[in-house]
Amino acid sequence: MAAPIPNVSESFKGIVKQVLSGDSVIVRGQPKGGPPPERQINFSNVSAPRLARRGTTNNPETADEPYAWEAREFLRKKVIGKEVIFTIDPKSKTLPREYGCIYLGKDVATGENITELMVAEGWLAVRRESIRGESNLANLEDLAKSQAKGRWAGNDSEHVRNIKWTVDNTRALVDKFNNKPVPAIIEHVRDGSTVRAFLLPDFYHVTLMISGIRCPNVRSDGARPGAGSAEAYGEEAKYFVESRLLQRDIKIVLETANNNNVVGSIIHPSGNIAEALLKEGFAKCVDWSMTTVTGGPEKLRAAERIAKQKKLRLWVDYKPAGGQVADKDREFTGRVIEIINGDALVILKNDNTTKKIFLSSIRPPRLEEKEQKAQSGKVFRPLFDIPWLYEAREFLRTKLIGQKVTVIVDYIQPAQNNYPEKTCCTVKINDINVAEAMVSKGLATVVRYRQDDDQRATCYDDLLAAEAKAIKGSKGLHDKKENAPSHRFNDVSDPTKAKTYLTSLKRVGRIDAVPEFVASGSRLRVYIPRQTCLVTLLLAGITCPRAARMAPGGVGGNLEAEPFGKEALDFTRGLVLQREVEVEIESMDKGGNFIGWLFFEGKNLSVELVERGYSSMHVTAEASMYYSQLVAAEVKAKQAKLNIWRNYKPEEHIQEHHEEDDKGERKIDFRPMVITEITNEGKIYGQKLSDGPSLDKLSEALQQAFASNPPVTGAYNPKRGDLCAAKFVDNMWYRAKVEKVAGGKVHVYYVDYGNRQVTTPTRCTQLPHGLEKQPYYAKEMQLALIKLYEEEDYVSAALDQLRLETEDQVLVNCEYRKSGCEYVTMQRTDKTDIAKKLLAAGVVVLEKRSVRKLEKLYAEYAAAQDEAKKKHLCIWQYGDVTDDDAHEFGA
Repeated sequence: MAAPIPNVSESFKGIVKQVLSGDSVIVRGQPKGGPPPERQINFSNVSAPRLARRGTTNNPETADEPYAWEAREFLRKKVIGKEVIFTIDPKSKTLPREYGCIYLGKDVATGENITELMVAEGWLAVRRESIRGESNLANLEDLAKSQAKGRWAGNDSEHVRNIKWTVDNTRALVDKFNNKPVPAIIEHVRDGSTVRAFLLPDFYHVTLMISGIRCPNVRSDGARPGAGSAEAYGEEAKYFVESRLLQRDIKIVLETANNNNVVGSIIHPSGNIAEALLKEGFAKCVDWSMTTVTGGPEKLRAAERIAKQKKLRLWVDYKPAGGQVADKDREFTGRVIEIINGDALVILKNDNTTKKIFLSSIRPPRLEEKEQKAQSGKVFRPLFDIPWLYEAREFLRTKLIGQKVTVIVDYIQPAQNNYPEKTCCTVKINDINVAEAMVSKGLATVVRYRQDDDQRATCYDDLLAAEAKAIKGSKGLHDKKENAPSHRFNDVSDPTKAKTYLTSLKRVGRIDAVPEFVASGSRLRVYIPRQTCLVTLLLAGITCPRAARMAPGGVGGNLEAEPFGKEALDFTRGLVLQREVEVEIESMDKGGNFIGWLFFEGKNLSVELVERGYSSMHVTAEASMYYSQLVAAEVKAKQAKLNIWRNYKPEEHIQEHHEEDDKGERKIDFRPMVITEITNEGKIYGQKLSDGPSLDKLSEALQQAFASNPPVTGAYNPKRGDLCAAKFVDNMWYRAKVEKVAGGKVHVYYVDYGNRQVTTPTRCTQLPHGLEKQPYYAKEMQLALIKLYEEEDYVSAALDQLRLETEDQVLVNCEYRKSGCEYVTMQRTDKTDIAKKLLAAGVVVLEKRSVRKLEKLYAEYAAAQDEAKKKHLCIWQYGDVTDDDAHEFGA
């Protein structure tokens, strides 16, 4: 039989907002144009065990009565967030509280009487003396006692919580849970982004600030201490959270600590409350805690953007920042050609235009104001004088120069305070964010913005996270021990000072360097780390048109560029600016400028400029070892009429430097040699017999150096162009040139023997000091007037016979040069001409040339070939193979 409906003065429908104890709840009514009405209702004629209370200034801390928490929890799980009806008892004139009976459902007749349920389950005690009229409560209580239900079960001491009202070390608490979800119940919502909760099952009572967001303050009587007056939408944000999370079963991920509060994310099956608040415009993202958000900040940023676009609530007056970028210009690819200090790059785009960009949202190392004052009165070079700036620039230079990158334009910073407009971008190489990598190493800091400032990097939160790690690891700028590296630096621009460096620079030969500035195609400012000096280098052996420049003394404005001066400048900049190169100093001019050679990737920059027609050969080149290369390069440029030779007419110029000069008589000076290598292309490498003692001495010094001081495995990192020591298959060390490094393999050329090998980096090491100065003993040669026939079988036969003929000592005479290679005649010790013998055997063919001084030798070779043709030997077995392609030869 249904319980009788008590005598009531009114009824109240609503949603249970909060359960205060086993016999008291707060019900929120239906909103009618304003905040929904709330009423605290206490259950009539019953009492529940009292819950513990936190101590205050005026009231001491209390503990749970036995079973108080279980009673509260039973009721919470039953009614929280559900629709109920309260029947309110007639108000007492002495008691200010409202009492009544709660029914779960839509009406009293069909609803479940929660008061009776609680009594029947043994969670409430009946106040029998206060019952008026008919009631079933006493019988239900007696039954619960007889069945030892709820609070009547005994073992009272086991049913009292050990509550930790305060946490002395919030950081330790965060570390304890190690970013794992912790079951929790939210007990109070202070504002939309701050709640108080119990962490279960240990009952830590914590104040939780939701990571990544901040909601407006609520009205002053509920505001956080010192937070000031209420802010717009504060109450609405609080209600938004209360109606969804208050006293719900959730999980919390503790992510960091802020003073005595913990900061974390709330996990709820229905969604992320932080994301929901942002999407509805009730909250804004905050940078300081955004980096700790579980799952990353991307969803929170996206939710905030939605609210901004719709101009919801807090964003009602939102206006996008200026300097927006069109979609077609937002992303492009290019090659990095220059690093400007620690945050700016020059990019060569695919359309061959250049663009200067800045890395978004980061700030390179800089001096504090007091440090700037200390630098006054002396020559100040930021790159070397600002701590960590050189390391930041070097990080970018070594990783990016010459590399293809993807550039994403984040925003355009307008011109201000005499600073020009800046294009701020995120730069990626192989999907690695360059700015993030810099910040993670402590080589840059992250710019802090106003919360409503959209002009920031798209990956701003990643930058903040990287900076937090760098700070934690005391890296770079964040090293509190003040271990900033210092750089000794000498600007060698004064002639007197330059003289003191000339001897040492000439003595070391080739030395590593970095071009810091290119003034023209042949004039550079070069930093030499080993000597810690910055020098002006003029390229030897060439005359290069000058680029536009300021007039001497700064008087008279700028001087215009000479024809092709700008093109030569751009060519040199694109090849070597800020690259790792080698320089070889030969002399110095009266102005203190060093004259020498620059090598990059195994190439001579002087030769490259001449070959492209950007420079001509200077008369001083004749005395250099690169003379023949420069001659060949200039001839090639003239024939192609490149750039400065665009109007070149061969008949008007004397062929001064033709490598195959056939004027005069043939010079015969056979020198004894030992052939060390013959390649599959027919190139021959040999050593002069007179070099034997020097070569033996070099080899002995090399082996002894490594026997007394063995190289450390992995200490040497071979680079293309290096002259190093490499271990051959006989486990002996030899001098070698690194031609290529790829796939974990090193391709080397043994400079004293002419052979090549593919080896591993562990079998290469730094050449002992002093051994790099000796000349290369392997001479490259080819047999004059003959060539290999194109078919593979005949090539193999020719090479086999050539190797057989040169097993012993031979006599060699240089007949002419071509592209730096000597073309020779070669005899055995019995005066047998090897090329003539190969022609007579029919394994090679005569190369038709017009060289008057070799007419007699050519006739002898032609007779030997004719004899082979008559006998149908080897190549000629089916007749004259040159008939069909005679047009390829020209007398």
